[in-house]
Amino acid sequence: MGFLDHLIADSLGGSSFFNAPKKLYKFEKIKQLTHETIKNNPDIKLIDMGVGEPDKMADKLICDVLNNECRKPENRYYADNGIEEFQEAACRYLNNVYGIDNLTTSNVMHGIGSKSILAMIPICFINPGDVCIMPSPNYPTLATYTKLLGGEIYNLELSKENNFYMDLKNIPNDILKRAKMMYINYPNNPTGQVATYEFYKDIVDFAKENNILVVSDLAYGHLTYDGYKPLSILSVDGALDVCVEIHSLSKSFNMTGWRLAFIVGSDKFIKLFSVIKSNTDSGQFRAIQKAGVFALDNYHLVDINRERYSRRLDLLTEALKEVGFEATKPKAGFYIYVPIPKGIKEGVKFTTAEDVTLYLLSNALVSTVPWDDCGAFLRFSVTYDADTLEDEINIMNELKNRLLSLNLEF
Repeated sequence: MGFLDHLIADSLGGSSFFNAPKKLYKFEKIKQLTHETIKNNPDIKLIDMGVGEPDKMADKLICDVLNNECRKPENRYYADNGIEEFQEAACRYLNNVYGIDNLTTSNVMHGIGSKSILAMIPICFINPGDVCIMPSPNYPTLATYTKLLGGEIYNLELSKENNFYMDLKNIPNDILKRAKMMYINYPNNPTGQVATYEFYKDIVDFAKENNILVVSDLAYGHLTYDGYKPLSILSVDGALDVCVEIHSLSKSFNMTGWRLAFIVGSDKFIKLFSVIKSNTDSGQFRAIQKAGVFALDNYHLVDINRERYSRRLDLLTEALKEVGFEATKPKAGFYIYVPIPKGIKEGVKFTTAEDVTLYLLSNALVSTVPWDDCGAFLRFSVTYDADTLEDEINIMNELKNRLLSLNLEF
């Protein structure tokens, strides 16, 4: 046994960490097979429908602000828990886009991306034995840190039968008594479902009745289409008492690598969260925050993304339907979530979404993301590389032709 082995935390497996068999996760398998497939087929271009981040750069005007601000000596200092200009811009943005007009800077704190915010929240609340209620499938960071702190996860399946909403009615009393937090994510990744005001009100009522903090991850909140308007849980009366909400600039403003987000909550929550944050990081670069101020104040810059994604979702929905998939255009986000085919006509039968993803990669050079958490589904993304409408149409035609050539059975 090496020096480190006996020092490793029990939550990570203790001394058996390095010797325990490592499961090869689906994303690692897909990545490996993708590289192998590209290498073995150098003359055929991969159609990447699996990527989950914007395909375009941040707007030039945002980049110009960063370029200017990064040269100013006053921006070289630690940002700590954030600059007031960014907090003020976040409040204006929430008013302009979501109609939330009762917030002050004491309700907002920036973060180095939403992932780091999600990692810190459990440190504020979770003791061993406490429960965090999570949807399944989900974005795992909140759950991961809950478990590292000795907490437990209770999963609520996002099933097609329940229209991909969380069913709060059948949670056992023991879970409700021990639950401290509940994570929600609408517009949802990967299902594409969106929240309604009634759904959010039910969530707020549930949180108040059971004394549970709701963590609303609104990463895709501004990317809406076809009459569905951006909606925040904070529009429900009293929500600020029992909910916190995370907003990211990554998806809407094409700023994934910039790592800039903010969390909104009650004065008490922000004071509590600030203690953990100040002991965890020294804040995002001030110049990036000032570029974020410009982005939030010029929220109309998101419209070009909304137009492009809406158009691509229309094209992808029709292409998938022509192949035989049960596809519906979502009202927000940039994913389409479809049940898997049964198999190949007079050939192989599929039992899992992972089986389908690996088959499509190997036989059609089409990359997707499998989800087997609650039923077997594939996630197709419209953030593929394409410069013009003609490129988009050509990619969709090529996708359709490749999938049709497989003789899929539905």
